[in-house]
Amino acid sequence: MNIASVPSEVRKLEFERWMREYETAVLRTCFLYLADRALAEDALQDTFIKVWRNMDRFECRNGCSVKSWIMRIAINTCKDYKLSAWFRHVDKTKTAEEALASSPEIKRASHELYLDVLHLPDKYKHVILLYYYQNMTLEEAAYSLGISRPAISRRLRKAYALLHYTPEGRGIDEEGY
Repeated sequence: MNIASVPSEVRKLEFERWMREYETAVLRTCFLYLADRALAEDALQDTFIKVWRNMDRFECRNGCSVKSWIMRIAINTCKDYKLSAWFRHVDKTKTAEEALASSPEIKRASHELYLDVLHLPDKYKHVILLYYYQNMTLEEAAYSLGISRPAISRRLRKAYALLHYTPEGRGIDEEGY
C-alpha cells in the first residue's frame, strides 16, 4: 500500500494502529540496545516521530513488513543515541542485571538466558533479539539490520555457539540454512 496516496485521516488511523501494534516491541528493542529505561522511552518516541514523517515513503521492498521497517528505524535511532555526546555521559556502570530488573517485560523471560544474550557482542545480540525476542523472520531481521539473510544465519549459528545453545523448534535450518 502506498501511504502517500491515502487521505490524511486514513493515514492517521494507520499510524495509530502501527503504534498500538509495535510499541511494546520497539520499546523492548530500544531498552536492550540502550540498557536504560528512560533512554529507551525517548528512543521509542523518536522512532515513531520518524515513522510518522516517513510513512509516505514506506514500500514493501523485497517483501519487507511494516514491523521490520519500523524496527530498522528503531535500531538506527538507538545507534544514533549511542554515537551521541549525551550517551557518552550516561552511567555505564549499570550492570545487565540492574538493567534487566528495571524492565517488567523482560522479567517474564528466562532470566539467565536473557542475561547471556545481553552479554553477547552486539552483532550477535541484535540478531538474537530480532529473530527470537521479536519473532521476526530471517528476511525481516536482515532488512532491519541492513545485512543479508545468509549473514543473519551465520550470526545466529555463532550466537548459538557462544551461548552453548541448541535451538528447538524455530531453528535456522527450517528457514533453509
